[in-house]
Amino acid sequence: MYQHQEYVLNNAAAPVIPLPVGKVVCIGQNYQDHIAEMQSKTAAEALFFIKPTTALVPLAPSFAIPVGHGAVHNELEVAVLIAKPLKKATVAQVNDAIWGYGLALDLTLRDVQAKLKQLGRPWEVAKGFDGACPLSQFVAKDAIMHPQQLDFRLLVNGELRQQGNSANMIRGIGQVISEMSQHFTLLPGDVVLTGTPAGVGPLHAGDSLQLHLAQFFSISTQVTH
Repeated sequence: MYQHQEYVLNNAAAPVIPLPVGKVVCIGQNYQDHIAEMQSKTAAEALFFIKPTTALVPLAPSFAIPVGHGAVHNELEVAVLIAKPLKKATVAQVNDAIWGYGLALDLTLRDVQAKLKQLGRPWEVAKGFDGACPLSQFVAKDAIMHPQQLDFRLLVNGELRQQGNSANMIRGIGQVISEMSQHFTLLPGDVVLTGTPAGVGPLHAGDSLQLHLAQFFSISTQVTH
C-alpha cells in the first residue's frame, strides 16, 4: 500500500509523512521538447488532468505495468507534495503550501490514448489506471533552495532515456499549481505532476530503471507485470 514517505539520506527506514494519500493533478505539454516529439502544438491554456488515489504506488523496489493494452510509456516528472489547502491560490501563496519534491512516472497507455484522441474522447483510462503513478519519496521543501533549477533524469537498462531541468518548464511550478487551484481545490496529501521532457518510450517487464533528482537522490527499481 502506498504512503507518502520522506527521503532521508542513508536512512533505510524512510519516515512516513503524516498526510493522507490524495489525488494526483497533472499538467500535460509543459516542456517544449516533449510537445515537439509528440508532434503536438503549444496551446495558450494549460492542459490539466487527474489521476485517482488508486493510481499511486511506490516507485521502488518495483512496480507493475498493465498487460494486453499496448505500449506503456514512461513520462518522468518532478512531483510536488501539497501540505495545505489551495483554492484559487496566487503564485505567492503556493510555496507555503508545498511539503516537498520528488519524482514520479506518469505511466501512459500510449496506444489506448492515441485511439481515444482520434475518437475525440477523454483519455483518463490511458493515464489513470491502477498503478499509473509510481512515486518516489519526497525531499522536504527546506532542503531544496532552487526547485526551479532541478536536474532530473531516467535511465532504462543503463541507457539515458529522459533528461530535463525544471528551469525549462513552460509554466513554472508556482504558476502550474496556482492555475490548477483555479479549477481543482488542492488538499493536503495531493500530489502535483509538473510535466515531462522529451524521451518518452515503451517500458517492458524486466527493465531496470534508475531515476535521479539532482544531487538529492538516486533510485533503482524494476518493471514487472
